[in-house]
Amino acid sequence: MSYEPKVNDYVIWKPHIKGWVYFKCEEYITIETSVWEKDDENYACCSLHRNDRILVLCYRAQWKELKYVKTRESIHEE
Repeated sequence: MSYEPKVNDYVIWKPHIKGWVYFKCEEYITIETSVWEKDDENYACCSLHRNDRILVLCYRAQWKELKYVKTRESIHEE
């Protein structure tokens, strides 16, 4: 049985891509590899989100390459 990623799963993909599944749809997931808080100027220009993120795209055909590590309850947990 192959792994089916879910939002809030921590996964490893390839040797250097590790992070939380941030978004999932039928075609792909995004893996959040880094998060940092915006400075006040950037937040004032775009207050939709308080943080900036690096998200890596992983298509469904590549999900078999993912290694599941753990799951968190919510994005506020870690």
